[in-house]
Amino acid sequence: MLLRLRIAVPDRPGSLGQVTSALGSAGADITQVIVLERGDGRAVDDFTVYWPDAAPREYLTSALERIDDIKVEGVWSTREAPGTYPELEILKFLTTAGERALATLIDSMPVLFSADWAAAGTDRIPRETVYSSWRAPDVIPYPDETPARPTASTLESGVHLITAPLPPLALSLVLARAEGPDFHRIEVHRLTRILEIFLMLPAIERGADRAFRNLATRAHD
Repeated sequence: MLLRLRIAVPDRPGSLGQVTSALGSAGADITQVIVLERGDGRAVDDFTVYWPDAAPREYLTSALERIDDIKVEGVWSTREAPGTYPELEILKFLTTAGERALATLIDSMPVLFSADWAAAGTDRIPRETVYSSWRAPDVIPYPDETPARPTASTLESGVHLITAPLPPLALSLVLARAEGPDFHRIEVHRLTRILEIFLMLPAIERGADRAFRNLATRAHD
């Protein structure tokens, strides 16, 4: 399986080598390392590794926690294949998706952000879901008020969210991750940029209109 590990390490020579050595000794095959932040003597890195399906993840965390000053912030499964530049692929699909652009965006979000599900719902109360990805719950935890910009939060249940406005469409987007750490500010920034490009596409309003028409049809039935 593919796993994502978020690890905080001292920002000093040799720290990254200690982490890679520990992961290799535990049996993980490192395929990608992304530096999320550096400062105040610390660095936060996301590692993507191949890990045997039958091996407990605790082997990884215990191997890493033997290293001084290392903090494992989360270990969770991912479907984002390393080295594939998925944002570029998704943006290419969005430009040709036509009225399916909104659905394509929602379906792609869990893969792009190593999350569990995504959904888009109306801004009006009571909120109605116009489209949701596979694994989305029947009841989507939309916020009482849509934030002015993409914002990360964590529910009392421990589910991590990014909630983002889609103002031209009168919709709110929710992206959720049930395992692993909360969404990092870099992930929020990535989503912000993707949505900015998405909202420039000429076909998105037609796609939203279609979704609203489907809602009206379901309500009538």
